[in-house]
Amino acid sequence: MLDMTYVVFVLPALLLAMWAQARVSSTFNRYSKIASQKGLTGYDVARKILDENGLHDIRVERVAGNLTDHFDPKSNVIRLSDSVYANNSIGAVGVAAHEAGHAVQYGEGYTPIKVRNAVIPAANIGSYAAFPLALIGILFSSDWLINAGIILFSAVVIFQLVTLPVEFNASHRAIRVLGDSEMLDKQEVRGVKKVLSAAAMTYVAAAATAIMNLVRLLVLTNRNRD
Repeated sequence: MLDMTYVVFVLPALLLAMWAQARVSSTFNRYSKIASQKGLTGYDVARKILDENGLHDIRVERVAGNLTDHFDPKSNVIRLSDSVYANNSIGAVGVAAHEAGHAVQYGEGYTPIKVRNAVIPAANIGSYAAFPLALIGILFSSDWLINAGIILFSAVVIFQLVTLPVEFNASHRAIRVLGDSEMLDKQEVRGVKKVLSAAAMTYVAAAATAIMNLVRLLVLTNRNRD
């Protein structure tokens, strides 16, 4: 039997997520073919931003894959993908600057980063345990299991919401530093804005998906209580 709560609440958010992922891939692919005039690679840009912020102890390494770029605060490493590390394209430079922005956030003790880190343990548990707990609670009419599932999944929603300012701020830092330092010219910075704006939509879609899943969970539990 078709679950209409899934169709009404979750499916639209999943479609948004699919669209956002396709958009970021197509936008990055477009600007990964346009070389920056100064020829700086993703590695060069990340290293320069780190050094200018006194973060000399953070390494920049290459990692396999496409758009697998990330900053690992535990290892103090920025890992840049094959399509970014040694690439001097506008797209590669933008992604590298964004990841360096995350490293600077940690170095400055950016508050949303601290909040996100605090909620990660509960969010990790909630991402796989919340719905099973709530559904078992519905099956056996156990309010405490239902409430536990709702609370745990609320942590997932909080994590996704707090991720938004973290990602937006990292992109803002990247765009600002690339323009102010003249690593890119104004036209190239506009290209970076398009790449990072497309990437930001994937996080908006993830937050929307989490919120709609929580709404669905609340609808299911209220229906059961009625």
